Amino acid sequence: MSDTTIEYTDVKKFTQDQVERLFLSVGWVSGKYPERLHKALMGSSTVLTAWDGERLAGLVRVLDDGEMMAYMHYVLVDPEYQGHGIAGHLVEMVKERYANYFYIEVMPEESRNASFYQKHGFGIMPDGVAMQICNE
Repeated sequence: MSDTTIEYTDVKKFTQDQVERLFLSVGWVSGKYPERLHKALMGSSTVLTAWDGERLAGLVRVLDDGEMMAYMHYVLVDPEYQGHGIAGHLVEMVKERYANYFYIEVMPEESRNASFYQKHGFGIMPDGVAMQICNE
């Protein structure tokens, strides 16, 4: 990480190449579909990004219904930038932006990440279970 300060924005200024590089840096399969990934991010309710100059260092995406429920999806930070509080800062920005919503939900795809979200105020649903259909 350079000596420059990380800058955060909600402006969707990222390119297809930048998101492809970020997603592949953490080994996420969606990075293998850069055109679809970029289109999905551009169509998302909110995308908050972290930048080191022109380098995309981190990203969080939120899908919301405009009033009651916001679903946080894609919280990722380039491995070269991990451990510097970037993901936590992005999550706190989401919490601030959606403070008036009834629910902010997240579904960590790896159970080992649950403690990160708990540290930021999220609770495990007592009788909830994650479900999905994968059309890959």
